[in-house]
Amino acid sequence: MKYTISAPTNIKPYKVALPTSKSISNRALILNALAYSAQPIKNLSDSDDTQLMLKALQSNSNTFDVGAAGTTMRFLTAFLSKIVGQWTITGSARMKERPIKILVEALNQLGAKIEYIEKEGYPPLRIFGSAMEGGALELPGNVSSQYISALLMIGPSMKNGLQLTLTGDIISRPYIHLTLQMMETYGIQSQWKGNVISVPSGVYQSTSFTVEADWSAASYWFEVAALNKGCELNLQGVKRYSEQGDAKVATLFDQLGVSHKFSQKGLLLRNTGNTAKNFNYNFIEQPDLAQTFAVTCCCLGIPFHFTGLQTLKIKETDRINALITELKKMGFILSSNQVDNLIWDGTTCDKEETPCIATYKDHRMAMAFAPAASSIGSLQIEDPAVVSKSYPKYWEHLKAYGFEFSTKE
Repeated sequence: MKYTISAPTNIKPYKVALPTSKSISNRALILNALAYSAQPIKNLSDSDDTQLMLKALQSNSNTFDVGAAGTTMRFLTAFLSKIVGQWTITGSARMKERPIKILVEALNQLGAKIEYIEKEGYPPLRIFGSAMEGGALELPGNVSSQYISALLMIGPSMKNGLQLTLTGDIISRPYIHLTLQMMETYGIQSQWKGNVISVPSGVYQSTSFTVEADWSAASYWFEVAALNKGCELNLQGVKRYSEQGDAKVATLFDQLGVSHKFSQKGLLLRNTGNTAKNFNYNFIEQPDLAQTFAVTCCCLGIPFHFTGLQTLKIKETDRINALITELKKMGFILSSNQVDNLIWDGTTCDKEETPCIATYKDHRMAMAFAPAASSIGSLQIEDPAVVSKSYPKYWEHLKAYGFEFSTKE
């Protein structure tokens, strides 16, 4: 299926009920399970990733298929390593291409027993769950923060706790801070000094928990505001002082012509039209924002140089190459060192009449490109259902704002 999306013809104030965070929801589900808590989690995300996590934790099976849910795969792998029994965890074809060797080797070093069922270094996995010794562990700081969070959350259940040393540059720090803050909410005090995180052996405490709105989802509405003159939006549910690293989107969009103001009514966005001449930023702590900013900058004609993108090639798709390919359809020629950067120097080419954007089974490709209809008139989005991974009501909300849709099989 494809959606053809056309720009709104009537710009009007709009209130957006943002989805709650799947990153926070999935951490809360693991911590709730580790605490053997019967208390429900309030405002749990309705995203595919979170529903898959919930289904797995409530299942009586010893085999779990997590589809394309990367967070679910990594968190469950660590969680099942400490649950006595034999478990199998698998996923989609793309999941079987996403490396997990670093996490598996780390867990095995801490006392787990995990085997590869098919290709070494990749899911599916066979896990023999048992008590784990824990202790000292060293990891490169530039690995996925989901590996680090998965290890930290099961740290208290290990006999000797966990003393994790991160070497080199540490990426996605806010996600690690988020994990440690949530662990503290559940009763475990950790310590992060320099490049060493110490998690003592201990017992999680049952507690009530409410999930806040998702700052990553908010980024697409900042994009809408940037691309629609006169736009005024009210975003509901985001916390001003949030541990989510993507909360940085609010101040970054000041450079792209969007002002923001917190009030009792919500987060108010307004298109100011005051944009920078170029935009250079290191996304090492907010890699999930890169697609939003790449599309927005191109549509506004703002050259950019992004760095800190080393994790983008192992996401739901290779996001660096996906951006280069799809933005070319819209008339923008991007370049990259294929390691950690993405550059647009203003070079353009002829755009397709109605660009058809491939989403590569990546929710963020669909959500980042859709608002571009405001800039180029109309475009098509392939496989629009991928947004259910994190923001199931995205198309419903865009339509309510004024974007027009037609469907083609």
